Amino acid sequence: MSQTSDAMELREEDIAGHVAVAQALLEGFDHAPRIGTAAGAEPVERSSGIGTRRRFRSTTPGLVTQRRVASGAVSLIARVEGADGDDALMSPMQATVLHALRRAIAIALAVAENVAEHSGLGDLKRANLEGSLPAARKSEFSELLAAEALVTLYVFGNATAYLLSSHLPEASVEVGDVEEVLTDNGQTALHGVLWELDQDIAAHGADDARLVATVSAFAEVLMEKVALRAQSAPRLETFSSASWRVEADDFTVSGFTPAHKAASTKLTMSFKKPNEVVGNHIAKYQAMKLAKMLMAYDFDRRLNPFAELGGFIFTFMGDGAPGTGKTTLIQMMAGLISEYCANADYPFRYQNLSTDNIDSYQGKSGQNAKAFINNIIDPSVIGFGTIDDIDQLAGKRGDRQSSAGQLEITAVLMESFAGANTVVRGNCTFGMFSNYPENVDDALRQRAGARFLVDGPQTREDYVDILYLLMGKNHDIPLGEHQVFEAQAIKKAVAASFEGHSRPHEAGLLKVYEAVRSEVGELDTINKLGTYLKGIQEADPRFTGRAIKNITDAVKVRAMDFELPDEWMEQPELFLFKGYDEKKAMIDDMRQPITVEMVVQEINRYADSEFRYADKSDEVAIENAVRDMGRMEEAKKRYLGGVRPSD
Repeated sequence: MSQTSDAMELREEDIAGHVAVAQALLEGFDHAPRIGTAAGAEPVERSSGIGTRRRFRSTTPGLVTQRRVASGAVSLIARVEGADGDDALMSPMQATVLHALRRAIAIALAVAENVAEHSGLGDLKRANLEGSLPAARKSEFSELLAAEALVTLYVFGNATAYLLSSHLPEASVEVGDVEEVLTDNGQTALHGVLWELDQDIAAHGADDARLVATVSAFAEVLMEKVALRAQSAPRLETFSSASWRVEADDFTVSGFTPAHKAASTKLTMSFKKPNEVVGNHIAKYQAMKLAKMLMAYDFDRRLNPFAELGGFIFTFMGDGAPGTGKTTLIQMMAGLISEYCANADYPFRYQNLSTDNIDSYQGKSGQNAKAFINNIIDPSVIGFGTIDDIDQLAGKRGDRQSSAGQLEITAVLMESFAGANTVVRGNCTFGMFSNYPENVDDALRQRAGARFLVDGPQTREDYVDILYLLMGKNHDIPLGEHQVFEAQAIKKAVAASFEGHSRPHEAGLLKVYEAVRSEVGELDTINKLGTYLKGIQEADPRFTGRAIKNITDAVKVRAMDFELPDEWMEQPELFLFKGYDEKKAMIDDMRQPITVEMVVQEINRYADSEFRYADKSDEVAIENAVRDMGRMEEAKKRYLGGVRPSD
């Protein structure tokens, strides 16, 4: 299911052709560091004959004359065997690590060889060996060799992290930066990183658990560094635009995108049924629709028809007072997606980013947030990520009370939710929840494409329903004249909720609305609607182009104002297992036309939330300023009227 239809097969015979080289690299080689500094670890004892071969001579002009510092030999097999000095035999986990490293090196060399043949590097290498390389192509040759080095390093790190992902222990290791990243060519690049990996194992891999954690952490850091360098490196189009599939390992190389095991998250939360969510009609309705939207994702095409047609919610924010049902909404949505995925045998992954991810170690909070994002956006799973109490987790820029870790998380979330490299495939969604959304950074808050106002029970019927639900069955109190959950009939309640947004709720926005209507009349054309939007922007400068995009996305969601039939979730062959084009056509047939009423309601819904946040934020700032002034005034009175220390 995780296999992509456009991935080329990386044959086992191609990988097997590089196993001998990979084995030799693990057994031993000489390397003199050019960038990194040896940590002073004792060299490991090697078998006779290791290190007697000639050192690799660079094919890049000029590099052969660089001064090298002797550092002895590297033998990862001996290093791993000696990780646990109390046992003379290699442990099963040590053997697993070595097998993973050998396999990862062989895969990296096979992919690099494949890329070289397609990019023309193979021909240039042969010409260089024959001494017939034209002088005019030496610059191209050097660039292609550097590209080969980056490809080799990234695939090696990617494969290593992937192959060890199912063996990760609870222990974590900080390996720091990977320094010895050399781009002379693929083999020299492997020498550099394997030398540094040997250094890290010597420093951190004291037992099996820490050995696995060290190698995995090293692979992750290596991938990040190489991917960053690749952004400005030339000659990488052949690798970036292609995919290779290693069937035996269920592993896919997709450019500079990390691979993950398509494993589900085992959820231990208490799921809630939709009828157990009282009130919150629009939020509940949109959460139920979004759960089914996610299931339309096509694993072969790696795209969701809703993401292509419009109307897919990638990020949303749920805000409301404490106790109004945000956690219940999360439990309901996670429960629905989990149930649908179990029925279709799709891997489902849920994760919450919490305050536990804020770390005092510089940069670690950002790494935790990035790991959370990568775990959820993995295109081989259906993902649901939540950030509860985001006002505590993500710092507000310019706020002196925000810690460095909180600001790191804010930067990662902003870049991930609407950054230059953000790709919305439609396999996952992120929900941000807060009791105090006015304390969330403005730019981050505006990256929430949809707004779920979680206002809890509102009517008398809502309060009767929630009392009946929470009282349970262990009593004899009569219900009285009331139809249980009739007020929670979702279609009827949602229609009334949307209708309520035909006029703004917030006083500031209502003033703008009335002024524009008195000037242009009914808002029934795009010109008049644009005039209304400009009036909102004049009243609140934070109402920018991103707000308009969020509103139009919400309108497209309304055009998709239908729920995929329950039978399609219960019997996957009716919809979920069909081809992408057929699923897209089935959805397109159900789409409704966009009306002026929809646009006005969505403008009011979004702008109401922004005015609500701004009013609260300004009021809180004023209250804090008044409180500070009162303290200073009282302190001044005490100072002038009291006894001074000098007396």
